[in-house]
Amino acid sequence: MGQRIILWRHGQTDWNLQNRFQGHSDIPLNEEGLAQARRAAPLLRNLQPNRILSSDLTRAVQTAQTLADLIELDISIDSRLRETNGGKWEGRTGAENRESDLHRFVSWLDGDDQPAGEIGERRSEVANRAVEAILDGLDNSIQTLIVVTHGGTDAPISQAVLLQVSGRSRLGLPGLDPRTSGSKSETASSSSTTRRRTRSS
Repeated sequence: MGQRIILWRHGQTDWNLQNRFQGHSDIPLNEEGLAQARRAAPLLRNLQPNRILSSDLTRAVQTAQTLADLIELDISIDSRLRETNGGKWEGRTGAENRESDLHRFVSWLDGDDQPAGEIGERRSEVANRAVEAILDGLDNSIQTLIVVTHGGTDAPISQAVLLQVSGRSRLGLPGLDPRTSGSKSETASSSSTTRRRTRSS
């Protein structure tokens, strides 16, 4: 039986509402984001996951915790699943970034593989680190892996898989080929160290 990888984007934060570039900034979920995660967790429980792998940023860990509490699994935390480092764009709204850096910002939004915010990460760099984290989190005992990450990270992961399948990958990701490995990935949305379970208060 093949392995299944589920990409789960964290719930809503106040910066999401303000359309601010979060990047590596450690912004927690707001009340709606927590509610979103709690609504999604029972649906993911039905997929019978064997492991939960999460970005180390608080908003991702809070999202992962809602599922961990339901299925009594620990959360494996990996900083390689973080959001894209947004460089000079972090903490600024989309309107502010368009005003100060229009060409670069719009090109990046259109998918150009340039450093975010001039000094941040390229999409290809995000894909490389995130896919490596996922591959390291898989072993033969895992049937369903839940990966809790970010919108700016799960998109490069998905693109990397599609390019690998089509034979057009330039990311240098040996072993990532669902045609031969039996793995498949899916995405879900609610908007390596091990963390022990903690109950929500």
